[in-house]
Amino acid sequence: MPADNGVNGGANPQISSGYEAIDPATASKTQKKYQEERNKRLRPDGLTQYINLGDTDDPSYMRFQKDPWDDGTTASLTLKDNDHFKFLILGAGIGGLLFAVRLIEDAGFQPEDIVIVDAAAGFGGAWYWNRYPGIMCDVESYIYMPLLEETGYMPKHKYAYGEELREQANRIAWQWSLDGRAMFRTVISQCTWDDSTAGWTVEMTQRAFAGDTTTTASVRADFIMLVPGLLNRPKLPKLPGWGKFQGPSFMASRWDYKVTGGSQEAPEMSKLQDKRVGIIGTGASAVQAVPHLAQWSQELLVFQRTPASVDVRAQKATDEQEWKQNISTGPGWQMARSRNFASFLANTQPPEPVDLVSDSWTSFPSFSVLTGGAKTIGMDEIPDHVANLYQLDMPRAERIRARVDELVHDQEVAEKLKAWYPGWCKRPAFHDEYLQAFNRPNVKLVDTNGKGVKGLTETGVIANGRTYDVDVLIWSTGFEQGVLGSPGARCGVKVIGRAGLDMEDKWSKGVATFHAICTNGFPNMFFAGANQAGASPNYTPTLETFARHIAKIISASTRRIGKTQPTAKVVIEATQEAEQDWSRRVMVGAPTLAPMAGCTPSYYNAEGSLDNMSREEQMLAAPAGPWPAGLNNFMDVLEEWRSRNDELEGLHVSGVQVD
Repeated sequence: MPADNGVNGGANPQISSGYEAIDPATASKTQKKYQEERNKRLRPDGLTQYINLGDTDDPSYMRFQKDPWDDGTTASLTLKDNDHFKFLILGAGIGGLLFAVRLIEDAGFQPEDIVIVDAAAGFGGAWYWNRYPGIMCDVESYIYMPLLEETGYMPKHKYAYGEELREQANRIAWQWSLDGRAMFRTVISQCTWDDSTAGWTVEMTQRAFAGDTTTTASVRADFIMLVPGLLNRPKLPKLPGWGKFQGPSFMASRWDYKVTGGSQEAPEMSKLQDKRVGIIGTGASAVQAVPHLAQWSQELLVFQRTPASVDVRAQKATDEQEWKQNISTGPGWQMARSRNFASFLANTQPPEPVDLVSDSWTSFPSFSVLTGGAKTIGMDEIPDHVANLYQLDMPRAERIRARVDELVHDQEVAEKLKAWYPGWCKRPAFHDEYLQAFNRPNVKLVDTNGKGVKGLTETGVIANGRTYDVDVLIWSTGFEQGVLGSPGARCGVKVIGRAGLDMEDKWSKGVATFHAICTNGFPNMFFAGANQAGASPNYTPTLETFARHIAKIISASTRRIGKTQPTAKVVIEATQEAEQDWSRRVMVGAPTLAPMAGCTPSYYNAEGSLDNMSREEQMLAAPAGPWPAGLNNFMDVLEEWRSRNDELEGLHVSGVQVD
């Protein structure tokens, strides 16, 4: 049998899934090490150690929000007071585009019925903003890149680079005539439900190109859809001396090629050849940017608080013959491949007979802590569940730490680059050049032993009790995920529902949704997020599921009301009973997340804050978790619900006559 090349089924030759068990003594020693390393990272300020750029008017922080990609060439609708839209979608990324496409394809609406609103000046969401050198998606492009079947596009590589993902977003917008339905450089401050008009009043502000001029207006919308993406709000640390540094500095998510030279497409950063560059953070963005910075900088200082767990990526170009014969095999191939991927992440037993994606994700069964799986864990089973997950994860974690020793020549540096925490505690990284970058004589790892940098001076960064002078400073400090925030809060929007109900007040009493897409008290508002939904490292099938489900709900509701009240406006609202039942079903699976307790701080556990919650707070937070049975089951449950002859059980659908 010929060796499998990892594009179709079988095991990736560079990745072992049959790990040897770790003996009890080694396991005990490793868990003690995990606890010691976690304790180094704990700090009392939790999430407040960061400042969210969307919530500040401090000029020293606000300057980082500037859009470096806006050249004024992308067409945009002009904000006009009292305009009316049937569907207003917040978010021009993958999610917002999928929501719009499904309204057109599955529900029969026209592009003219839709407006897509975004603060950016173009489509793409995270792939619009993030253009740092080396950026690529860590999920296989064949399942992550949306609408490949419908657009007929073949990705160039197994893992798509950022510019290609942005191109696909623009391709989708063009193919479905949405390129003329976007209102860019525009933010929404408040949405208020109006019973008298059976619609939403939306307060918005639009920024003019190349200037500080803004237009504020109030528009009306029959339906609001909040689709901001999971990582859309960059954060920066609060540090002594903030604003003192005199050299150029920027965020990785707003890369400044005027400072570095080059471009995303050709990252030849020649302006750094005589510069000492510092990058703060070692998450996914830094892992991809560091090899390029190492190549071009005179000297590169990498400031590390917690090392990334860096596994094999095995990037390769797409083989056209393999694509035609073994990947794009017929209608529905992309969702089938996505479901195959999700089954391995959920550690479904027995496993699928063939691993279609076959990469470092699908050989990571312990990630099922976050994705959920078929087995429900009772409270009395938690100790065994936690022990089993640690046993499942440790061989993989040991292999990744051994990989550091294999690739990094300096043993002292190698030890500092090893991740001492379970694989589910932080978003893992995958790269084929990151670790090797530390073998270069011009690259220095500044490990802070879990404490992080302590401040800034006019010339550099304070860490480990000394100042490290740098000429250029890059912030790679990540995004706020908003683990417990409401859909409105994740968008930076104040949402006022029926009878003046503030969404934040409702969410403060506990997350409550129906099918993870809507909530009682907020008619004709749908949203996308991680709470109470099927989870996977690949968010695209979740977004696709949301988009199809919502489009079919609106379509069925419109047909129902149209039969008896053809001139009425359709109003759709989740019932309290339905969302309470859905939340109970999520809470039953809360023990599945027990291994998250004691994790090293990250955005997964609100920088360790979740471990410090009172019993009452834990009960309020329990319904905020993912769908416990995994993404595939989540999709099955929604599909079964839709199959019941348009019963729309759990929704109150009415027609309202409006003058």
